[in-house]
Amino acid sequence: MSLRARLIPLLLAGLIGLPGSMARAQQAEEETFSTLIADRVEITADGQLVASGNVEAIQGDAQLKASRIIYDQDADVLQIEGPIILKQGENSLVLADSAELSPDLRDGLLRSARVVLDQQLQLAAVEINRVGGRYTQLYKTVASSCEVCAAHPVPLWQIRASRIVHDDLEKQLYFDDAVFEVMGLPVMYLPQLRLPDPTVKRATGFLTPSLRSTDELGFGFKLPYFIRLGDHRDLTLTPYVSANRTRTMEMRYRQAFVNGEFEANGAISRDDIKADSLRAYLFADGEFDLPRDFKLEFDIETTSDDTYLLDYDYSDKDRLDSAVTLSRVRRDRLFVAELIGYRSLRSSENNQTQPYVVGDLTWRNRFRPARIGGTATLNFDAHAHQRRSEEDVIGRDVGRISGQADWRRSWVGPWGMLLSTEALAIVDYTGVRHDSNYPDAVTQITPYGVAELRWPWVKQGTRASHILEPVVQVIWSPDAADETPKDESTQLEFDEGNLFSMSRFPAGDERERGLRTNIGLSWTRYDPTGWSMGATVGRIYRAEDLGQFDGYASFDGTRSDWLTAVQVTLPNRMTLTNRALFDDEFDFTKNEMRLDWRSDMLDLSTSYIWMEPSEVEDRDSVTNEWTLDADWQVSERWRSTFDWRYDLELERSASARMGLEYRTECATFDFSVRRRFTSSDQIRPTTDYNFEVQLAGFGNVGNGRARPSHPGCRG
Repeated sequence: MSLRARLIPLLLAGLIGLPGSMARAQQAEEETFSTLIADRVEITADGQLVASGNVEAIQGDAQLKASRIIYDQDADVLQIEGPIILKQGENSLVLADSAELSPDLRDGLLRSARVVLDQQLQLAAVEINRVGGRYTQLYKTVASSCEVCAAHPVPLWQIRASRIVHDDLEKQLYFDDAVFEVMGLPVMYLPQLRLPDPTVKRATGFLTPSLRSTDELGFGFKLPYFIRLGDHRDLTLTPYVSANRTRTMEMRYRQAFVNGEFEANGAISRDDIKADSLRAYLFADGEFDLPRDFKLEFDIETTSDDTYLLDYDYSDKDRLDSAVTLSRVRRDRLFVAELIGYRSLRSSENNQTQPYVVGDLTWRNRFRPARIGGTATLNFDAHAHQRRSEEDVIGRDVGRISGQADWRRSWVGPWGMLLSTEALAIVDYTGVRHDSNYPDAVTQITPYGVAELRWPWVKQGTRASHILEPVVQVIWSPDAADETPKDESTQLEFDEGNLFSMSRFPAGDERERGLRTNIGLSWTRYDPTGWSMGATVGRIYRAEDLGQFDGYASFDGTRSDWLTAVQVTLPNRMTLTNRALFDDEFDFTKNEMRLDWRSDMLDLSTSYIWMEPSEVEDRDSVTNEWTLDADWQVSERWRSTFDWRYDLELERSASARMGLEYRTECATFDFSVRRRFTSSDQIRPTTDYNFEVQLAGFGNVGNGRARPSHPGCRG
């Protein structure tokens, strides 16, 4: 017959009267492929079923395509002529010239075959033997994830083996007599080798090694070993050996829970830098969802000495903080309790006189009063910090409890004016120990009264839309208050975020006082083509200089510096931001600029900052720095990164890092170099080199798909 047919072969055999009972036919039907599609199907005189012309056979999750299939019912064997395409599930594909398979496609022999796993790893063999639908044995085999074509006949890397066994159930590849070759040259021989196939996300075994060279440690080698401890936890151990007799064991432990997760990273070392001591560090963090919408978060940061993290490039942090936080956030309520332990690694700071433990508690409740309208908020805050030293003044410990009641209401006035009023009362109780300059306890009440006027102007046109909004805010609070220690409000900022704040101090150890007026003007232009521009200018006027901001050039006196901020945004391309503080004579106290550029091939960020010296902020010289961060996709295969920080005042680089990555469809080569130019009593300038190679096709890497093929293979 010449037709495009779909049939059950054994049922067809029963209809034309082939020998065998109905029981035998039923049993064979269960074992044979359930669907057959072909241009031509015929039964020969000796009882063989022959399908030819665009043959497709389906049995379970196995799909077979061939030019011809001969089914011998007596021998219970499929004789298949190629080209053959056998697809098992979504991640396994077999290509062959000819085959002899069982009717269920689970067992048999394939000749001149090639196996493709997860569209990445290719296994080419003279002969493939399928056993039990689970094991695929390949003989005289070459394995690689590199594409081979006429222009590039030799793959970048490949593994030759006398035999490879693929365990489809365990998702593992077993190699016998494996030889690893690069550019056709043998570089390593392993009598036995086991690797996960590309579909495996987590499997016990060695990970990609890396090379590292530093001025302090010399040339070194890292070989990570991943241990799968179950479906929800794992451990990675990484021995690190370097030329300067450095012996290090790095560790990473991860575990996922039903309601959270936990991760710990650490290392332990013996080296020549500190030959008489054991060096180590531990960073751990976790978060868990608790009943009634509570959330628990914690992190641990500790190290054996002040330079260990920098020597081994584990972290650039110079202050460690270990914290535990309990929080709950709801629509009108907030609760946060936090306990933090601090340790400074800076040579200029003494951990005996720095606060080493800090506790904070915050509670907020917002509601709408029924009779007076508006929005009311009740706040409760508690804070405490303690030093190890008990010496007078330098060993000061402070605790504070604050209660706050706030009410605010707004009205829309004539000509679109927005009028607002706010009333606030704060009660602070502060306890002080080990400081004779302050009483043991201070209680004070600070009321605030606020009146605010906003008048937005909007102009919409065919060429652009403009929004202009002047703001005037008048705030009153008492001029005098009892003095309390100022340990928290030591760094003050002046920007658009606090221009209209009732207090410019970031913490409750100091409240801004006196009669003052905050004025500002903002303008925004929206262009129909997609770009926009915004500008803000503002200032603070005080009725009297109360001396609260002595030493802060941007705030002190009866008039603050002018605050100006400009932002230009181009559609999907560039954002430019500049913020400056200057007085009436245009003498700048601070100027910072940031430029961000985003495109398909280039991500570029650069910033510049200039600040005058400040004794109260512990800056004894001018800050004048330029930073550059670039990520450039040079081509389809090449990618480069560059980070640079340059001190314009000292006319020297502070730090620099450069990375170069070459990526093919089968491998990734990553090289980076980092230079630290700064020095102190504890550290000296160093240069670090890192080199890593990652082979695609073993384990789940990246998105699990090969990169685009080599341009020379595209035809």
